[in-house]
Amino acid sequence: MMSEIVRFAWSALTGHRLRTSLCVLGVAVGIAAVVMLTALGEGARQYVITQFTSIGSNLLSILPGKTETTGAIPHMGGVANDLTLQDFLALQREIRAAQLIVPISMGTETVSRGERSRQVAVIGSTPDFLKARQLRIQLGDTLPSGDVERGSAVVVLGKTIAQELFPGQQPVGQVVRVGEWRMRVIGVLGEIGTQLAVQMDEVVLVPVATGLRMFNRSSLFRILMKVRSSRDLDATCVEAIRILTERHDEEDVTCITQQAVVSTFSSILQTFTLVLVAIAGISLSVAGIGVMNVMLVTVSERTQEIGLLRALGATRGHILRVFLVESVLLAGLGGLVGLATGLGVIQLLVWMYPAIPAQAPWWAVGAAFLMSVVMGGLFGVLPARRAAKLDPMAALQRR
Repeated sequence: MMSEIVRFAWSALTGHRLRTSLCVLGVAVGIAAVVMLTALGEGARQYVITQFTSIGSNLLSILPGKTETTGAIPHMGGVANDLTLQDFLALQREIRAAQLIVPISMGTETVSRGERSRQVAVIGSTPDFLKARQLRIQLGDTLPSGDVERGSAVVVLGKTIAQELFPGQQPVGQVVRVGEWRMRVIGVLGEIGTQLAVQMDEVVLVPVATGLRMFNRSSLFRILMKVRSSRDLDATCVEAIRILTERHDEEDVTCITQQAVVSTFSSILQTFTLVLVAIAGISLSVAGIGVMNVMLVTVSERTQEIGLLRALGATRGHILRVFLVESVLLAGLGGLVGLATGLGVIQLLVWMYPAIPAQAPWWAVGAAFLMSVVMGGLFGVLPARRAAKLDPMAALQRR
């Protein structure tokens, strides 16, 4: 019986192809919007997670200043409660669970050689910075080890900066100017790309003490730690805060684990994705109203046909199911077209702009199609009930 109802409903839809096509188009636009916005939101979330996990999950950061946030970047200038090199040395002496402890100073400056110049991010640190961030030296040497408080006028260039300042030349051993400082190039980083929204091929590395003097600061940007096991993250955070609280006579630093940052960003982007889907759902609701209006018009046009079916023995339930199935078929067809369109547009965007993080999870694809079918059923109830309630005699007489 159901197969006959489906065939009957399908023949009714194909009998009015223009109307059916326009209705399908309305649903398809809504479903395509849901799929594309979900893909962009989920792609952004996966991109952020990949960026953080690519440099390891056993990392934590200590920031100057006590904040209640998880993941906020402090102001790059000095703060009331400094995080000094002496604090770094104290942590290095006392924390045994840490595999690496890395001081970081940061700012922006102009690096130049002759007529060539470029505004760059300058990172002051130690050789352990390269290990913690999984960077490698392509040419020359890494930052000098030894007395971190002394500093020296040497620099390691990002690959892009080296190519721009020394096109076709050997940069190691040459002299560049970083702001007012004349510095000798001791190394060039290998190609890295973007890490945590920073284009690492376009940075320069200097000793941490040099970086602090270059920007006339006493406070570090942060201290980065890598622990041997993720199980040690929370305990290491507590120990680091205890040590620095004893040194500063107050709790004036913030410790953030990599896992907390990833979790925070993931939650924010998930919420953002849901908001985008809700906005797209508005257009889908409008399409649902369109389906309902089309079905109401269909009921009005087929009044005599309904009366004939009732006269031949069709029950109210049969009539109800016919129009519900017709509405679901209409919306489901729109859902399939919308899925194909949305996925096609996503693939085209990724092909044209590989940097765009867009991927539609299969659960979103299935949910989008289910939404179209459910919408067809919900918005088809009113027309179907109206058709089922028609009096057979009045319908045959078209009253």
